[in-house]
Amino acid sequence: MRRRSILPVKLRGLLAGLAALLLSATAAPAAPIDDQFRTWLAKDLWPEAKANGVSKSTFDAAFAGVTPNLKLPDLVLPGQKPQTPKKQHQAEFNAPANYFAEKTIGAVTAGGRTRAGKHAKILAAVEKKFGVPGEVVLAIWGRESGFGAAKMPHDAFEVLGTKAFLATRKEMFRKELLAGLLMVEQGLVQRDAMRSSWAGALGQPQFLPTSFLAHAMDFDGDRRADIWNSVPDTLGSIANYLSHYGWQKGRDWGFEVIVPDSVSCALEGPDRGRKIADWAAMGIRRVNGKPFPANELRAEGFLLMPAGRNGPAFVVTPNFYVLKAYNESDLYALFIGHGADRIASGDKRFAGRWGKIDSLYRSDIASLQRGLERKGYDVGGADGLPGYKTRRSIGEWQAKNGQGPTCFPDRALVGAL
Repeated sequence: MRRRSILPVKLRGLLAGLAALLLSATAAPAAPIDDQFRTWLAKDLWPEAKANGVSKSTFDAAFAGVTPNLKLPDLVLPGQKPQTPKKQHQAEFNAPANYFAEKTIGAVTAGGRTRAGKHAKILAAVEKKFGVPGEVVLAIWGRESGFGAAKMPHDAFEVLGTKAFLATRKEMFRKELLAGLLMVEQGLVQRDAMRSSWAGALGQPQFLPTSFLAHAMDFDGDRRADIWNSVPDTLGSIANYLSHYGWQKGRDWGFEVIVPDSVSCALEGPDRGRKIADWAAMGIRRVNGKPFPANELRAEGFLLMPAGRNGPAFVVTPNFYVLKAYNESDLYALFIGHGADRIASGDKRFAGRWGKIDSLYRSDIASLQRGLERKGYDVGGADGLPGYKTRRSIGEWQAKNGQGPTCFPDRALVGAL
């Protein structure tokens, strides 16, 4: 039996009116944003797309029924000012230990070993053509899309359109959006196949549209680059990408090492390289006790300490930074290198352990970075991401202020700076 309200009729009417007013107030901003988006498409994006060779039929089909997805991260709504997000949405920039959870990396390495046998002939052809070891290609394939099993939940034009219109990096996403339109215009992919991640990445290698146009290739001989369904095209495209970014055939990606206290963690970075023989002369040695390979001793290497003194340390080669070009994160490149080693040689974990670190918001780290910038340090921008410039600036500030350098942000540093 339906229960009758005991509120007086007039009060019920007042409350109903108030509820309607609140509902209209919360819904009101959505319509103007949709209208602004449509105006932006017609008057701003379309002229540039047309100038780049995109037809009106392709443009209209791409955005038919598309509205801004306000649930995507890193958006700046009309009338707002850009701010560093409080939380970090990208796993690559969260706690290092979590990124290397055995469940995650174990799935990549086990799956990689299975596919190393299944696709041995393709991988051998890929390595012969590009010089990139098969286990490296497999590690990227596994990490990016679970060897093609991951579902792409978003419409790429919704994601790229929203971000080109509202994101903190509008120009970057605008470039990707125009490239996506060209992909459809040139018949490289059907409109309905443009499904992506929340960041707009496509297919099994998770290429952004500009990467697809530059690096996707036909490796199965059917005269089309199909990174959605073709394993040979996927593997060949990943290796082609790394080759274009300068992969050095015959060199490793890096080595886990022990860094003595006499060597400052602030020596980290791709701009502070020296011969690996020189690093060895400073007392840095491999964790397995073996000497560095003779061909590596004469070549340049770089110190990498992604958690400062709170985690494993590495001497890496230029190939590490080629891996990093695939995804601009030290942890990502390290995951791929380590995963490739495990695919090739068995599941051996890092010798060094990830220490306990303070749980900080991205906005906390951005505040720390601004404090270091005020003191004259180059942190690479106050973006809330603790890259190598931030880590070594922390170490330099700590040493200057009589502290033992840890080269990693913590709660005390946020307060001090």
